[in-house]
Amino acid sequence: MILVPIKNTASAKQRLASVLDQSARTQLAQEMLTDVLTTLHDWKNRPKVGIVTSDPYTMKLAAEYRFEVIPDPDNPGETGAIEMATQICMERGEKSTLVIPADIPLIESWELEEIYKHAPAEGSVLVPAGDGRGTNAAFRRPANLFPLRFGNDSFKPHHAAAQATGKPCVVLNLPGIAVDVDNPSDLRQLLSLPGETRGQRLARSWNLPADLLATGADAV
Repeated sequence: MILVPIKNTASAKQRLASVLDQSARTQLAQEMLTDVLTTLHDWKNRPKVGIVTSDPYTMKLAAEYRFEVIPDPDNPGETGAIEMATQICMERGEKSTLVIPADIPLIESWELEEIYKHAPAEGSVLVPAGDGRGTNAAFRRPANLFPLRFGNDSFKPHHAAAQATGKPCVVLNLPGIAVDVDNPSDLRQLLSLPGETRGQRLARSWNLPADLLATGADAV
């Protein structure tokens, strides 16, 4: 099962506060989420998708795409949400889980296919963020092979935890999945890369000056 955790989009992307006000940050988070769910929706022969959230906007969007919502009323953060959703997957007998974030707007279906193509019969696949610090996709089979602990520097701990299981761990570098948007430099990268995703079109419509993104000056 593919799991996508989403917190409250109304207060999303606080690390962009130096360049975007909350209204713009919310809009960007929602457009990037739509990019991710559209890719999942359009991917033929995909596994089941569970959106782990209690955010009203996200639940509405998930219903439009006919994705299951796994309620996250306590909103304990990404780590707690995935721990809860993983337990539900185990209770249902799901063989594997693939966790991806909601802020990777350049994700493409061929990248998801690569993850499943390289997935061991028992083991894991990890896709690092572009800076090598975060984890932008984590496949586990069995579904609870090792616990996921998300944060700014999650990749090395995830890799160590995966290796500690004694099962194969495949590390894939995938260009679209690698691009997440958390801070002004990430936003600058999103603007510079080719593509016409909803997140990119929105960000380009703001005409943010390059020096603003370089310094993270005043919010607009």
